[in-house]
Amino acid sequence: MRQDNNMRLLITGGAGFIGCNFVRHVLEAHPGYEVVVLDKLTYAGRRENLTDILKEITFVHGDICNSDDVYDALKGCDTVVNFAAETHVDRSINDADAFVRTNVLGTHTLLEAARKLNLQKFVQIGTDEVYGSAESGSFIESDPLNPSSPYSASKAGADLMAHAYFATYGLPVSITRSSNNFGPYQYPEKLIPFFILRAMRDEKLPVYGSGLNVRDWLYVRDNCSAIDMVLHKGQPGEIYNIGAANELTNLNITKMILSHLKKTESLIEHVTDRLGHDFRYSINSSKIRALGWKPERSFESALQDTVDWYIKNEEWWCGLL
Repeated sequence: MRQDNNMRLLITGGAGFIGCNFVRHVLEAHPGYEVVVLDKLTYAGRRENLTDILKEITFVHGDICNSDDVYDALKGCDTVVNFAAETHVDRSINDADAFVRTNVLGTHTLLEAARKLNLQKFVQIGTDEVYGSAESGSFIESDPLNPSSPYSASKAGADLMAHAYFATYGLPVSITRSSNNFGPYQYPEKLIPFFILRAMRDEKLPVYGSGLNVRDWLYVRDNCSAIDMVLHKGQPGEIYNIGAANELTNLNITKMILSHLKKTESLIEHVTDRLGHDFRYSINSSKIRALGWKPERSFESALQDTVDWYIKNEEWWCGLL
């Protein structure tokens, strides 16, 4: 991979939540890089997420499942970072087809194009949900995969396909698996923005089951810096867990959001639990920390900034709920 200031980088799914934050990170951290974004612009991948930086990138409207779109976007590129995915667990339970198509077949289309074009690096963006629920301890990268939902199963399939292209063809693939991300530009179907916006409007916050399910929360820009680390220092064929060790129950998160907004806990409403709801996710991130990465933001300050962002950007989310 070229280490000069002329890298041309394809970021798929770059109009989505983590993708658009990573585009901003690259533009800030590597001002000499050329950035190409390929995005289908589904409900969660929105052009509005890139409005302020469209003049600084090349945007291609296309589908990673369409090989013509992929080859058009890859012209002149050295590297792919693949964020493109269907990501919402509840949607995968109700309609798994789109998840299999985008997350598995789409990843395969990208890998095959990268192989034929002899790309210098391919970073596959995964999730800690592929490990399944952790009764105790924390998962390491070599632990077996045990996905519970159609979403996590499709992401596990994408990871396995990516690793197979390394093992079979020598394609220089690295895989990241991050914990639950939060921050600006997250579509309000996910817990934190969904509850922020409902609480702002004094609407009930539907907490699944007891609310004691545990997740490790990671501020999105910290994840972006970790992905950047893997892009430049990660080894081909290796997997890197990315977590901030912020393990909190969904009920804790809900109460913190209400506190930031000075709302009463009477807005909390316990509802029937999600099908196949994993109880606890926990990953060991020592491998990427050994590369020199660590999260910069505390959970509390990052959550406050996230709440403030949604308060200040009503024009972005108005009409989405």
